[in-house]
Amino acid sequence: MLDVLIENGLIIDGTGNPGYYGAVGIEGDAVRILRGSSADVEAARRIDVTGRIVSPGFIDMHAHSGLVLLAEPRHEPKVRQGITTELIGVDGNSYAPFRSHDDFLRFVELNSGLDGNPPLPGNWSTVEQYLNMFDRKSAVNIAYILGNSPVRIDAIGWDPTPATASDIANMKAIIREAMEEGAVGMSTGLDYPPGNYANTDELVQLSKQVADLGGIYHTHVRYRLGDMFLDPFKEALEIGDRSSVPVHVTHFYQRSPSTGGGSRLLQLVEDFAEQGHDVTFDSYPYSLGSTRILIVFPDWTHEGGPEKLREVLASAEARERLRSEVVPRAPTWHDMWLTYFKQPENHRYEGRSIAEIADMMDSHPVDALCDLLLSEDLQVCYVAEGLNARTLPAFVTHPLSMVGSDAVLLGDFPSPRTYGCFPIILAEYVREERQISLPNAIRKMTSFPAQRLGLSDRGVLRDGMKADVTVFNPNSVSAPATRTHPKQFPIGIEYVIVNGTPVIDAGEHTGVTPGRALRHGR
Repeated sequence: MLDVLIENGLIIDGTGNPGYYGAVGIEGDAVRILRGSSADVEAARRIDVTGRIVSPGFIDMHAHSGLVLLAEPRHEPKVRQGITTELIGVDGNSYAPFRSHDDFLRFVELNSGLDGNPPLPGNWSTVEQYLNMFDRKSAVNIAYILGNSPVRIDAIGWDPTPATASDIANMKAIIREAMEEGAVGMSTGLDYPPGNYANTDELVQLSKQVADLGGIYHTHVRYRLGDMFLDPFKEALEIGDRSSVPVHVTHFYQRSPSTGGGSRLLQLVEDFAEQGHDVTFDSYPYSLGSTRILIVFPDWTHEGGPEKLREVLASAEARERLRSEVVPRAPTWHDMWLTYFKQPENHRYEGRSIAEIADMMDSHPVDALCDLLLSEDLQVCYVAEGLNARTLPAFVTHPLSMVGSDAVLLGDFPSPRTYGCFPIILAEYVREERQISLPNAIRKMTSFPAQRLGLSDRGVLRDGMKADVTVFNPNSVSAPATRTHPKQFPIGIEYVIVNGTPVIDAGEHTGVTPGRALRHGR
């Protein structure tokens, strides 16, 4: 007898093929596909999904859930989008391994404006221990990628010291151990110290180790490099060429303002692929970016770790220098809005622009940021207009692209992509604008990322595959979240099943946590 039988829906299996009518049975945590009539099939529960689409669960290629998911395992902003698996450890900012618990706490503090600093259910030091924290304790599955920041902290420290041959050997050993324990590769965030202190040669050497173990290089590129247009991506492709590692460029889009067109960026990646290299990317369908506000501060302020950073932020002499160096990461300070304030006296700044907050504080924008960071333990996040919305569809619909929400789960005013990334593609790109077919959109969300991450038993609805399933109404699915009202769940995603267990059932969260850590090579 089947545990669950999902009947009368249009099955779009994740391969990109057209849909077909049938039933999806679930036995334990595995899928069984039934064509034709299922009337005589015995099942403990039958779900009639007439008029609905039945697809594999969606896979998010860029998730900032590495700490928040442990503290808030229901994970409603993400699982309600139909997401059943997330890639965590992105942007070079991951949370294992850390041999020094003091370094772990310092790194959490430094990155708290991006990944939060929530109360955690326990301690860990290794990748294996960290992944065990998620097994059957989260609403979704996670795949883990090792950030190069903890690797560099362990081997070199918090300063921009060039890596020696001995340092490289030590970092390769850390990568080997991490991947043997389940990491799918290495990520970099080359705007984020201390990981961005690594030069190209260092990253090539580390990527050779990743390639030898069958992993991928997942990179937030060095946006301040060279012409700040093509050169950042050329470095990423050079690392792939010299190391033979598969390259995945994350949150790929045309920035605004830009020194060149979006088509030239896409052509760069297309040419690399046509030369026989393994390259993919992810994009999100919003013009609003978001990360920790510390990203606007130059690298020298971070040297030595968070304690030194605090000293810089409090220094009158340093602030004078910063007022001439720190510029908006958007067209103006009016186009960057702050969120994630813990101190009661700062709640009035939630969702307001940096320009407006500076006026309220009767302060220069840089001084306002320094004061807020000091009072908020570095935990301030921002949302900004940073993408060219006109060229964005070319990236989202490109054959080499997947979907990565880059969702920051902090504050009262997160980017609307935190709640709407996947459903807005189904609603706008597929149904309303017809910029991509539904089977191809689902492939980008399912089998394509599963293939990239080496998840051989997920991403496709086929006999024996793991039962990660999303059911949605193609006529009503939508994402109402906006910048000023971002915390709105999507509409029309009715069932989300993770490892055979319904997490979203007829639109309601069941409270169960059947997610697993999906380990590389297992």
